[in-house]
Amino acid sequence: MVFAALPDPSWLADVGPVPGIDAVVWDPKDPAPRVPVEVVVAPYIGAARHIANVATLPGVRLVQLLTAGFDGILEQLPSRIAVANAAGLHDDSTAELAVALTLAAQRGIPDIVRDQGRGHWPGPIWRPSLADRRVLLVGYGSVGRAIVRRLLPFGAEVTAVASRPRPGDDLVELVRGVEELPILLRDSEIVIVVVPLRSQTYRLVDDAFLAALPDDALVVNVARGPVADTDAILRQAGRLRFALDVTDPEPLPPGHPLWSAPGVLISPHVGGLSSAMRPRALRLLRDQLGRVGAGDEPVNIVGHGRLGEDGRDGP
Repeated sequence: MVFAALPDPSWLADVGPVPGIDAVVWDPKDPAPRVPVEVVVAPYIGAARHIANVATLPGVRLVQLLTAGFDGILEQLPSRIAVANAAGLHDDSTAELAVALTLAAQRGIPDIVRDQGRGHWPGPIWRPSLADRRVLLVGYGSVGRAIVRRLLPFGAEVTAVASRPRPGDDLVELVRGVEELPILLRDSEIVIVVVPLRSQTYRLVDDAFLAALPDDALVVNVARGPVADTDAILRQAGRLRFALDVTDPEPLPPGHPLWSAPGVLISPHVGGLSSAMRPRALRLLRDQLGRVGAGDEPVNIVGHGRLGEDGRDGP
């Protein structure tokens, strides 16, 4: 029997019994549990703040995240602990928000809401469509594919970019390499960024990136705040438009110039926060805990130790 810790009683109740697993409730911010926990399911919100406490439990060999991103996690854990992310869990919710932000910015929804609040009916205003627009999708993983799948029915012309070029799939004819960005940006009317935060993507959206875009292009960031240089955004705001679900810093403090920058739409990092999250998370946890309970290798390992079938740390 493997002891697994879930972050609060609601997760314990909703996951239910899993063969081979004895589940308990433990949040890493709380005192150490009294049982020899081997698997820790991290809280969805703010996991990195207290994840270092997991290292004080000598028996832990796997941390399961409820986020696809794992920035700030691996650095705090010893190599004996494997870390699995929640790949695929937030694809649909994040893709929905990416398209919603794009449509809202294109069709001027923020101005419409402000006019409604003032009881003001403006005259006819022509707005850019999503149909027929040249969209550059930067980061063609599972979330990127989910975004493209939603963009194509709108009639958008989509180009996908990944870290390396590769053949296309059922959605795009070809996946371009990131080294082509300086050329691809020149002809892009909308750019949607959904890359993981790594050393290679830190401030990927910088002055040079933004300067390459034509006037009035829209940049949508549903990745991580530090993927974009906030000062560069502020320098280009007005010439370019932005729709940001993530910012740097985050939370964005009151009075920060991004709040009032022209042509900037901000949502408070809510890409994964929809009714689609919980049922998908429960399926993921039942599957992953079932694998561990059966002595099988867990999936979606993103760093550190590998679990052997005998339950001990692998090489």
